[in-house]
Amino acid sequence: MAGPAALIRTPQDVVDLVNSGRAKGGNSFAIILIALGGIFIDAYDFTSLAFGVTYIKEDFHLSALTESVVTAAIMVGALLGALFGGYYADRLGRYKLFMADMLFFVVAALGCAVAPNLELLIAFRFLMGIGIGLDFPVALSFIAEYSATRGKGRAVNLWQPMWYVAVGTSFAILLPFYYLVPASGHDSLWRWAVGFGAVPALVVMLVRHRYMEESPSWAAGQGDLEGAARILRKSYGIDAAVAADAPPVPRPPSTGLTLGAFRKLFQGRYRRRTILAGVVGSMQSMQYFAVGFYLSQITATLFGKSTLTGIVGPMVFNFVFGVSGGFAGSALTQKWGSRTLALRGFACTTVLLVVIGLIGEGPKGVMAYVGGLLVGLFIFAHSGGPGAQGMTLATLSYPTSLRGAGTGLAQAMLRVGATAGLVFFPLMTDRFGLRALVYLAVAPFVGLVAALVIRWEPVGKDVDLEDYEQVPPVDPDTDPDPDTDTDTDTDPDPDTVRSEPEGSTP
Repeated sequence: MAGPAALIRTPQDVVDLVNSGRAKGGNSFAIILIALGGIFIDAYDFTSLAFGVTYIKEDFHLSALTESVVTAAIMVGALLGALFGGYYADRLGRYKLFMADMLFFVVAALGCAVAPNLELLIAFRFLMGIGIGLDFPVALSFIAEYSATRGKGRAVNLWQPMWYVAVGTSFAILLPFYYLVPASGHDSLWRWAVGFGAVPALVVMLVRHRYMEESPSWAAGQGDLEGAARILRKSYGIDAAVAADAPPVPRPPSTGLTLGAFRKLFQGRYRRRTILAGVVGSMQSMQYFAVGFYLSQITATLFGKSTLTGIVGPMVFNFVFGVSGGFAGSALTQKWGSRTLALRGFACTTVLLVVIGLIGEGPKGVMAYVGGLLVGLFIFAHSGGPGAQGMTLATLSYPTSLRGAGTGLAQAMLRVGATAGLVFFPLMTDRFGLRALVYLAVAPFVGLVAALVIRWEPVGKDVDLEDYEQVPPVDPDTDPDPDTDTDTDTDPDPDTVRSEPEGSTP
């Protein structure tokens, strides 16, 4: 009688099975789609308030500063949620946090929609941010840990077009309400858009309960080889079993929240990776939220202020330029690499921000459409370039044991940049108008410099094997050539543990 198709003796066997691509089929593709569904809700909830900022400002008589507090509250919540969520995703597992964070979305979306005063609106936006912070690192960890190495970068980068699909949808939802609700009620359309976010959250929560399984790599790393084999059988449909002579795998010690995991991100081989992911993530987020969140106002500046323009303009920008740029970036990931995508994208957005800012207020006739095209090109370059790369760099740069903490820290840095962008834009445009974009160009320029200086490329590298190496990692500060793209200073035998597609690094 034939034995099982996949015999497991160590946690590394599980990682090898998934990363080599030998484990495929079953529900694994559905699990990746469900994880992307979480990204959809994250993006929808982040930006569903974008259309209503002008009306909220009028209704609640906000100053530029209090407007910034309203828009940034979700970022502060996301920052805290990411730090705690990333850590506990590594300690408690991906699945438990993945199921729990949906409750935040449902409650917060409905709370924001009916908030009678500014204080409650800020409180529910903060709660929504905590849910997003919990969800983002877990969703990306699932995508990475259910994908083979040779396509992992492309799969993880799919979160970017999903983001723009969600943002475009948040405006598309408003169109039927625009025609159904009397003009006198258009100042409350934002409540419909925000409240609708509870619907996809409920759907994703039900689908997750039906199809989702824990990450087999995480389960194996916790010493549960039997659980990992069961997940492989259910999620991939392969006949996996634990060998009778498999040695026992000790479970990592269970500890409370400490700085140990985050401290490790800045030690040895991981220091450069963490700095690069943090700088790229925070700078791309600053430029995006300063522009993307205020697309309704930018559209009104270019084409004239009206409710319909404030809906249709951002919807077209996101669906046409954001989604296409995101898919282009995902398709080019394996060829160019994550770092090069960030570098080239930052170069483009730096130039575009300066040009759009110099065009300034109220261009007439053809120049208005030129300005609109430049805004679209900015969104395309951002989406296809650095938009995804801060989180993608973090997701692909750490092994299973550190992936939650690494993506959580990167998510926190991203929210720092986003908060700065959300606070920066209303204050600066209040003084300089669209010329504030010239000053904003400093952000992508800093990201460009970081990508030029730190030459780490994770695409095509099987970093999960670093959990099972028997030799201590080399500190890049003492290595004779720390800035090589291949990062071979960290591997005793890189030819036997790497699976790099041709052309994955520039």
